[in-house]
Amino acid sequence: MIITCPNCNKQFKIDNSLIPVEGRDLECGSCNHVWFYITEEEKNETLQLRDEIKNKEPEIENNNKENKITEKQQSLERNKTKIKNEKILNKQKNNNVSKGRKNEGSKIFAYFLVFIISFTALLILLDTFKTPLINVFPKLEILLFNLFETLQDIKLFIIDLT
Repeated sequence: MIITCPNCNKQFKIDNSLIPVEGRDLECGSCNHVWFYITEEEKNETLQLRDEIKNKEPEIENNNKENKITEKQQSLERNKTKIKNEKILNKQKNNNVSKGRKNEGSKIFAYFLVFIISFTALLILLDTFKTPLINVFPKLEILLFNLFETLQDIKLFIIDLT
């Protein structure tokens, strides 16, 4: 079946067995909008036969038995899909909670990594262009010397820790 997101009108093809008769919450993969969706029920009306017709046509009685059997099978399948859908929803909720926690930690680590790489690149540029910078800014020599000495001390401290 094709389902359309009410927020962004994006259409998705979804297997009928994933949506129980009672309906379920759906989330748009494009805009992350969540809404409750109920499938339109198919009318499965059973034929009510009179005694006269039953006596005349025994094949119709067999068809009714087959219809009842298929209805029972369909109800069993609906119950199974309902249970599966509930399990899937529980897993998705658990994954969303854990993804939120993982994303926070990974974002902080990513920012820290970018900061270290940027700082290292700045140090390499300062070291490379030290002489031209000192010629333009004479007082910068003392600052650069102190910076590089501090970095050397930090390096020795880290080596001593290991």
